[in-house]
Amino acid sequence: MEFLVVHFPRSRVVLVDGVKNGRTEDLLELEAGTHVVSLGPPSNFTPSELTIRLRGTNPLEPREVRFEAV
Repeated sequence: MEFLVVHFPRSRVVLVDGVKNGRTEDLLELEAGTHVVSLGPPSNFTPSELTIRLRGTNPLEPREVRFEAV
């Protein structure tokens, strides 16, 4: 199991591979491998999506990604 935290200035739904998978600032548990991460509507953020590779994370050292408000 791998771990991810998605940051955004406001609480938003996190989409992983097009499926709802928690909210921003939550510790998300995902399978190892490549994933496409985005946020739910409205589309007032950048980038529109991120492709990440998860491997070698743990709950104390998750992969962290950040979306910015536009």
